[in-house]
Amino acid sequence: MTTVPRRFNRRLLVVGSVVGLHVFAVWALQSGLLRRAAEMVIPVEVMAELIELPQPQVEPEPPAPAPPAPKPPPPKPRPAPPPPRPLPVATPSPAPSPIQAAPPEPVVPAPPAPVVAAPPPAPPAPPAPPPVVTLPSSSADYLNNPRPPYPSLSRRLGEQGKVVVRVFIDLNGTASKAEIHTSSGYERLDQTALQTVLRWRYVPGKRGGVAEAMWFNVPINFVLE
Repeated sequence: MTTVPRRFNRRLLVVGSVVGLHVFAVWALQSGLLRRAAEMVIPVEVMAELIELPQPQVEPEPPAPAPPAPKPPPPKPRPAPPPPRPLPVATPSPAPSPIQAAPPEPVVPAPPAPVVAAPPPAPPAPPAPPPVVTLPSSSADYLNNPRPPYPSLSRRLGEQGKVVVRVFIDLNGTASKAEIHTSSGYERLDQTALQTVLRWRYVPGKRGGVAEAMWFNVPINFVLE
């Protein structure tokens, strides 16, 4: 009967100690004791890891000195040159007999080349003849140009004379311009002649056989019969 309560007491003791440890741990967490203990332990460990003893530096060994270069062998003595040989004495040969050169042949001068006279210059070409100019004409029968009328007043007054009218004849044979070149002394006769030649037909003038417009003097005589 006594063994059972002992076992029960042990279990209670173990459970109570565990509960007490949990309670103490909760109280320690709340009061900050465990945090302070952790802060005190962790830096010590970190410092122990960071602090290391300085390692001794090993100095490199100096390089071994290079072996001395081998000395060149002493030069060999040159053999003495042999004594010079005596030169042979040349015997003078007899001088050859002089050869007489033949006298030079006389140089015959070449005859001078004949002088060829330059041909006379060609005569200049004659100038081209000027083109033939054919003056216009107003007297052809097929033109049917009427005679200028005699002014009746000039006839009663006895006015007469010669008028020369300068007319510009076109290629088609018409007079495009006219002017008095020589007056008869009477205005009525001059104007009658001027108006008449402007209405006439003409044969156009030619230069070198080609029709060309040109000026032409037309004489008109006013004579009382």
